[in-house]
Amino acid sequence: MSNKTNARLLQQIRFLKIQDVVFWFVGLITLVSAFLILIVLISDMAQTGIPRLNQEFFFNFPSRFAARAGIYAAWVGSLCVVLVTALLAIPLGVATGVYLEEYSSKGWVSRIIELNILNLAGVPSIIYGIMALSLFVYQFGLKQSILTAGMTLGLLILPIIIVTTREAIRTIPNHIREASYALGATKWQTVSNHILPYSFGGIMTGVVIALSRAIGETAPLLTVGAVAFIAFLPTPPVMTEAPFVSFQWLMDSYTVLPIQMFNWISRPQEEFHVNAAAAGIVLLTMTLVLNTLAILIRYRFRKKYKW
Repeated sequence: MSNKTNARLLQQIRFLKIQDVVFWFVGLITLVSAFLILIVLISDMAQTGIPRLNQEFFFNFPSRFAARAGIYAAWVGSLCVVLVTALLAIPLGVATGVYLEEYSSKGWVSRIIELNILNLAGVPSIIYGIMALSLFVYQFGLKQSILTAGMTLGLLILPIIIVTTREAIRTIPNHIREASYALGATKWQTVSNHILPYSFGGIMTGVVIALSRAIGETAPLLTVGAVAFIAFLPTPPVMTEAPFVSFQWLMDSYTVLPIQMFNWISRPQEEFHVNAAAAGIVLLTMTLVLNTLAILIRYRFRKKYKW
């Protein structure tokens, strides 16, 4: 190799090293800037909203007087909606992921389904709201209810759960399956006794993160008719008289924390903006708790199941 070629290669190597340094520096500056902006925004919200956090704020209904207004109906409604979302989306999403990864044939039909699931994961949430308005509210006649909201958010996070389930299953080494089959286990015994337990940590991590996204969604719930001002709770699911269990709460009107925040922040009075900041702290805390729970679940199961 000639000296001229060696010099050209050294020049290219130096140029690539300079590119690496520049990219590292730009990436670091971008990360630090975004982190500082986030810290400033959260600090400003905390400074504004923390003095408003007290027992009355959590257990008072909304009011036209800012000092008396609370988030009782909002956080109860958020829990009800997320409960319906979890009951609908988790079993269907996990079952779909297991089927696509373990049972379906790897043909063109399977590839089309996978492509559509990936595309649905990137669809804006407002599209799900418009679809749910047409299907659940008008076609099925479910009205602006907790069930409609839960089904809407269930459709929103369903692709995320499916993709997460498949990725968690793919991390399981093939020798675990082969060892199970060698001992005479059936397909379902292998999946239920080995694949799902080993991948449970990754699956639950994705499920919790998906639910943390659902709890902060606003656009699809506005589309399907979430009430901005509501001063009552849903019907209790447990009654003192027969049949002792009621599902009427599924058809009740509702509001959620993001909608309540939107209602307060749209008002001109500064006192309502303080209430919105306090509600934002509650919503942010709920999201952080869910994400922390996801990390703990993943750590626990990775420590428990090793291969």
